[in-house]
Amino acid sequence: MSTRLSKGGRLIDRSKPLSFTFNGRPMRGFAGDTLAAALLGGGQSLLGRSFKYHRPRGLIGSGVEEPNALVNLGRNARLEPDQRTTTTELFEGLEATSQNHWPSLEFDVGAINDKLYRFFPAGFYYKTFMAPRWAWKHVFEPIVRQAAGLGLAPKEADTDRYEQAYNHCDVLVAGGGVAGLAAALEAGRAGKRVIVMEQTAHWGGRAPVDGGLIEGMAPEAWVSSALQALEKMENVTLMTRTMVAGHHNHGYVIGYQRVADHTPGDTRPRHRLWRIRAGELIVASGAIERPLAFAGNDVPGVMLASAVRDYLVNWAVSPGDRVVVVTNNDDAYRTALAVLDAGLSVPAILDAREAAAGDLVAEARARGIKVMTGRAVAKVLGGKAVTGVEVCAQAGEGGVIETIACDCVAMSGGWSPVVHLWSHVGGKLIWDEAQAMFRPDPAQAPIGPDGAPMARAVGAANGALTLSEIAAEAGLAATAPAEGPLAPVWIMPAGAKDKLKYKAFLDFQNDVKVSDVQLAAREGYESVEHTKRYTTLGMASDQGKLSNINGLAILSDALGQPIPVTGTTTFRPPYTPISFGAIAGEARGELFQPLRRTPMQGWHEANGAHWEPVGLWRRPYCYPRTGESHRAAVNREITNTRTNVGLLDASTLGKILVKGPDAGRFLDMLYTNLMSTLPVGKCRYGLMCNENGFLSDDGVVVRLAEDTFLCHTTSGGADRIHAHMEDWLQCEWWDWKVYTANLTEQFAQVAVVGPKARKLLEKLGGMDVSKEALPFMTFAEGELGGIPARVFRISFSGELSYEIAVPANMGLAFWEKLVAAGAEFGVMPYGTEALHVMRAEKGFIMIGDETDGTVIPQDLGLGWAISKKKADYLGKRAQERVDMARPDRWKLVGLETLDGSVLPDGVYAPAEGFNENGQRNTQGRVTSTYYSPTLKRGIAMGLVLHGPDRMGEVIEFAGDKGALIKARIVDPCFYDKAGEKADV
Repeated sequence: MSTRLSKGGRLIDRSKPLSFTFNGRPMRGFAGDTLAAALLGGGQSLLGRSFKYHRPRGLIGSGVEEPNALVNLGRNARLEPDQRTTTTELFEGLEATSQNHWPSLEFDVGAINDKLYRFFPAGFYYKTFMAPRWAWKHVFEPIVRQAAGLGLAPKEADTDRYEQAYNHCDVLVAGGGVAGLAAALEAGRAGKRVIVMEQTAHWGGRAPVDGGLIEGMAPEAWVSSALQALEKMENVTLMTRTMVAGHHNHGYVIGYQRVADHTPGDTRPRHRLWRIRAGELIVASGAIERPLAFAGNDVPGVMLASAVRDYLVNWAVSPGDRVVVVTNNDDAYRTALAVLDAGLSVPAILDAREAAAGDLVAEARARGIKVMTGRAVAKVLGGKAVTGVEVCAQAGEGGVIETIACDCVAMSGGWSPVVHLWSHVGGKLIWDEAQAMFRPDPAQAPIGPDGAPMARAVGAANGALTLSEIAAEAGLAATAPAEGPLAPVWIMPAGAKDKLKYKAFLDFQNDVKVSDVQLAAREGYESVEHTKRYTTLGMASDQGKLSNINGLAILSDALGQPIPVTGTTTFRPPYTPISFGAIAGEARGELFQPLRRTPMQGWHEANGAHWEPVGLWRRPYCYPRTGESHRAAVNREITNTRTNVGLLDASTLGKILVKGPDAGRFLDMLYTNLMSTLPVGKCRYGLMCNENGFLSDDGVVVRLAEDTFLCHTTSGGADRIHAHMEDWLQCEWWDWKVYTANLTEQFAQVAVVGPKARKLLEKLGGMDVSKEALPFMTFAEGELGGIPARVFRISFSGELSYEIAVPANMGLAFWEKLVAAGAEFGVMPYGTEALHVMRAEKGFIMIGDETDGTVIPQDLGLGWAISKKKADYLGKRAQERVDMARPDRWKLVGLETLDGSVLPDGVYAPAEGFNENGQRNTQGRVTSTYYSPTLKRGIAMGLVLHGPDRMGEVIEFAGDKGALIKARIVDPCFYDKAGEKADV
């Protein structure tokens, strides 16, 4: 059984014991332990159950590759499921519970699935849940949902905090092993700004465990010397517990730093997500040992040979007293020697190769270990723990030659370079036949926009697996045992019968077996991507780190084609799972989407505003007085604005600056009408469509200077439209000389509206706001009331109107000056509802009301805003499609009820007949509907079949409880159609 050794352990501090619990059982470890090491040291080898068959599972690895040993960590507000014991650093009071079993880890009723494995082959769910149809909702889906997932979902809010940070460098080194540190030294000495990220808490990678000499020093001493040199360089930053999660275009790298996982409850953030721009990424991420596929290779106690070595050397933990090593390469012999060094026994080394003669092999034989070449494991004996192995010939079908008693099996199927970061940005791989692995192809490195390589792989990540090769690549001298070639072994034995394949696992978490991949090939899944999804191979939380190469090799064999022809699955970030907390950073609670406040927000609150959410803003809906209903307040505000003067806080209106020699050309493509011909000092209303031709935004564009425009957008659309602009500029028209900036919050904006608006501004004093000096649809700059202002003569209400932009820090002062000066003119603020009613009285559309993502400008009678003079704009070709040009599209009209009532919002107008689904046909719908205090009746706008051709016709709309409301189709402009009131 597994146990703690009395001496050794290079990473632990025996003077600092730590207490923790597993499934409520008190246990002890030491500072420096991982949870996995502490569990093994306490004799706990059974750690969980597999997903599908609920087979007993223990540790296989010692790092991020671990697929089995996942636990619920913590409880209540700190509960986190699916945490790898191999990457969780032990701390005082740690609480862990095993997953995916009931009622207990030792006795799990779900293990019945293992007995019924023939009924659960690859893709069984695609074949099982087909019929009867009714059973999916009432039987199958509830069962699937109950079975899905491994750990417990947290039910309380996370009490930890997380943050995000930004950095940049010339060189980012991913990995702190010998190759990574050597690369960092080279770049640092060249004066480059260097960041080195190592995902574990320790430097050196495998070298301190595996031994040898570097520059005449033991690996640990060389690593210490390299770190001292790097720490003295001001241009080098060293970061442990930081994993390079993803590599993206333009040198954009995501780093995931576990700041306080091992010190919970302190004042530091738990995790930090780094966003880094790197001139070059050096991929020094090492390699991962592959398991071997033989029957029972998932029994607790069967582990990677390198992991057994790690537990012995790093943490002084023995996974077993009698360790059988099974391998196809020389590296596993290091584990056999380490087991002997720890005072334990190695009954035999089963080497699948017909001959083995490297330095390590010779040393193992010299120390009395029985080396059996041409041999394989036919089957591992035991259920919840290893009790022995049945030995067979690798070249045979599984006939048992002898049985060896043991309590641990250390397996090694070779090594696979960790090429994820190389592949994230398109770096290609080459199949190395000699080492049976995919490694980076230096001739097909990922290339950046400047034509230079974005990444360079070094060390084991580049296929240099021995210390001698790694050192030689880095220009260092090294001494290490000579190793012989491996023999590619994908299944043991080579001619294994189906009975053995049914228990030979590839993906340990998802219970994907050799037989599953072969079944997928027989059923026509020839693409490795299809096989992956059909079998779920590599789709577990370890993302195929142990299973993918073995799986595609077995698929290749089943298809009778070379491995390179089959290829690999796609490597996608993140390299290992990262927490949602780190992804969100500070964006939680009130900071998730911070509410935006205009400079006049405090005034509105003090004056009783009732709020309405508009995007991330809160705008005054109305200003009800004591005892006054909201409807009455809105009516009062409208009447006063049309009679005297009203003030609207329009600061939320999107304001996007577009500047540069190609600004006019750019806006001509974004808007349906021409903007490049707009004279300086003039304003023009414009429509913006997406590439599918549908209306996405509208607003007034102002030409501030020959090369400068200001685009007004809807309040909720400013960020979206700015992102839309940048998307096209950066991705499609990257060579156009255009600069954009979102200035929405730089200015406070006030609409001064009503027949007495000009008198109010003239009383303030300053610039000339007369009709002659400032005609309709123009703008001017100057001062009003001593405050610098940009004044636009535009109107969304149909009244005489000035929209005045002032610096944001002067917004409140300007508003208060207007309120004070306007007292004699009956000034009154009005809110968004009054704004909406007045624009509807004028027949002006509102994005989000008259549009729903399926509406084009022509549907709204806005063909006049589409230029006939330019060849193209975004959406033009889409609007020429047959469906867009068909004559029976619903068109915008006005609607007035015969009894003066207000139509319900969004209701449909029924038509004769029913569709093929048995639903009543419709001929239109209401898009906006209000009570108009100006007209003393209900008004509405709507989209109606052939609407503009049916003026005066009465149609019916659905009301409450089956009632029908009669409404007449009229012109959508209900008020001052000639526009005389605005242009005075």
